[in-house]
Amino acid sequence: MDVIALVGPSGTGKSHRALQVAREHDADAIIDDGILIKDGHIVAGESAKNEKSKIMAVRRAIFVLPGHAEEVRAAIQKIQPHRILVIGTSENMVHKIAKTLKLPAIQLIVRIEDIASHFEIAEARKQRLGGKHIIPVPTIELKSHVSGFLIDPLQSLFKKSNVRRRKLGEKTIVRPVFSYYGKLIIDDTVIRKIVERVLKAKEFVKNVKNVSVKHLFQGDEDHGLKISCEVILNYGNHIPTLISQTQAKVRESVEFATGMIVRAIDIDVRALYVDFQPGAKF
Repeated sequence: MDVIALVGPSGTGKSHRALQVAREHDADAIIDDGILIKDGHIVAGESAKNEKSKIMAVRRAIFVLPGHAEEVRAAIQKIQPHRILVIGTSENMVHKIAKTLKLPAIQLIVRIEDIASHFEIAEARKQRLGGKHIIPVPTIELKSHVSGFLIDPLQSLFKKSNVRRRKLGEKTIVRPVFSYYGKLIIDDTVIRKIVERVLKAKEFVKNVKNVSVKHLFQGDEDHGLKISCEVILNYGNHIPTLISQTQAKVRESVEFATGMIVRAIDIDVRALYVDFQPGAKF
């Protein structure tokens, strides 16, 4: 089984062109926004478009919600696709999806800018500003999976070309509930609070300070977060083991809550706290 990917910023027309890319690269299955699609049917998963908030939609899209990844992995094992097309907003996202679903390494990444003109991308962004999202399956297939307002793309977008209508009939436009809420921005303060809460919940952590969040960019693309902090630990524990476990917990909590990818977590142990009791022997 091979894996390829289609990458581009949100609202640039990736799902609209997913079937075209799949055909050109002989992919017989697509993973898009939380669902596994094969032959125009939703085989497994649940669409991120069905979520009530953007944060939950991101969690759904990267398969971190309980049981979601397991369901889709089982379906992939059952249908045994020849090649899977994974759709995401960045290279980080598609690699994370592939890793979570335990797929082979991605062999080819197609960028939306390579297959769509600036005008076409601009038109796609206009549609997104109106709250319209595309899912590459027929409307009749989608109605039992998505509770949002469905729009027939044959009537809404392409009214002139009968040939074009038949080709694009495998797509459906939806207007998810979360699309009415505008742009989502997660302030770094929120991330710092999540980190502090995770650390302070550990009984071996006496104090936490200087939590910082850095965004790692390559060009204009956000490639994830680097989190650093300083801690004072209670004396009497194996520090390397505790730090490793805590890093994993921080990563899991931040990624689950925000949908962002955590690239590195640096925890600097500044001191050990000894609770001295009178008469105690050391």
